[in-house]
Amino acid sequence: MTKGQFAGYKLINHKLFSYKLVSNYLVRDNIYFAGIIWLFTRLLIWVGMLLLAPNLPMTDESVFNAWDSVHYRAIATEGYEFYPDGKQHNLAFFPMFPITIWVFMKIGLPFEIAGLLINNLSFLGAVYLLYFWVKKHCGLRIAQWTTIVICCCPMSMFTGVIYTEGLYLLFSIGCLRAFDEEKYSLTAFWGAMATATRPTGMALIPALLLTAWRQRRGKIAYFTSLLTATGLILFSIYCAINFHDPLAFIAAQKGWRPSLGFDWQGWLNMLMQIILGRNWNFGWVWNDDGGIRDPWYPVFFGFMVYGTVTLWWRQKYWHPFMTYLVYTTLAVLLILVDQRVINNLLNVLMVVGGSYLVWHFRRKLTPVMVIYSLCGVGLLLASGGTISLSRLAYGIVPLSIAIGAWLSRFPRQAYLVVGLFVVLLFRLAIGFAQHHWVG
Repeated sequence: MTKGQFAGYKLINHKLFSYKLVSNYLVRDNIYFAGIIWLFTRLLIWVGMLLLAPNLPMTDESVFNAWDSVHYRAIATEGYEFYPDGKQHNLAFFPMFPITIWVFMKIGLPFEIAGLLINNLSFLGAVYLLYFWVKKHCGLRIAQWTTIVICCCPMSMFTGVIYTEGLYLLFSIGCLRAFDEEKYSLTAFWGAMATATRPTGMALIPALLLTAWRQRRGKIAYFTSLLTATGLILFSIYCAINFHDPLAFIAAQKGWRPSLGFDWQGWLNMLMQIILGRNWNFGWVWNDDGGIRDPWYPVFFGFMVYGTVTLWWRQKYWHPFMTYLVYTTLAVLLILVDQRVINNLLNVLMVVGGSYLVWHFRRKLTPVMVIYSLCGVGLLLASGGTISLSRLAYGIVPLSIAIGAWLSRFPRQAYLVVGLFVVLLFRLAIGFAQHHWVG
């Protein structure tokens, strides 16, 4: 054996050893697994925000408090405001998260600390609820990959800042899990909290009703499904008292999403920006000189697609060096691509890709998982606009479960996907700290 062959032999065996080591760990039922993945992503987000972002330009002093966080601060400190003038008002944000922050502030915590504690600790609870729920109904391996997906997904960055993601995931997962286990009092409690936290919580009501009908459950299941609307009803009563309109929170949504219905034009623009670059806008592909606006972007995009597909299907035939080279190139391209294109790509992958995987693995998932995901995605598509679709879809937890089921079938290629997730998660954390729009 030559020296070069011996080096290649060692590299391949090292790769196989590493793969077996990780695979063996993934098949163990370790109660600390979910907590370790949660902690890893928290450290990744905080390192990007607190250590790297302050050394880059355009960084504000408050790295965790941007975009929607500003509205939650206003609600927690000054209350709601709304005028039916079609402008953006904070009544569009549901009350559970700012109320919880207000309670923590009353015991002496500043707004930033209260918001971060609530979101991060709620997400930790959501991760453990999800892990044991999926493990019971779908198996240990899918549960572990689902935990990795929901923690490492780029949109999990919003569970580390002052947003509602962690709290809503805790309430919605608790509601769905309790309904699966026919614990109806817990279903009503978790569901009421969820419908008071985010508009997408409204999808729980028809999802539970349809599941109860499909599984032919008793009257208590239907009654409990209706009780989950308690949070929404209480918010409506508040709007009626203070703004003389029980549906004022829906009217306030018009400032953020002017029209209802499927925004086909926005989706077309989003898809073309993914393929041709951010300068494409409804057919204006060419510039005044007759040349394409961003000629290198389609080349980069084609290479990314080719490299990803080839690496996915032929990874076991490649020399390890080529695998690492392609992976590194894809990671670098993801860092260089414009943030708007990244947001559009995440929108399509979460909504379209996640919905397809839910339907593909519908026999592995419980009925309430499938029905809730379809109701949630339907609500997002009918809401009008494409802003923040990936973040809102991330809150529909069966989409992450379906992605976890998919990755569990291809563990070697799954490491590539998770690696790219981590790169994007780190990038989004830095962008948010700089107050850039990241979805």
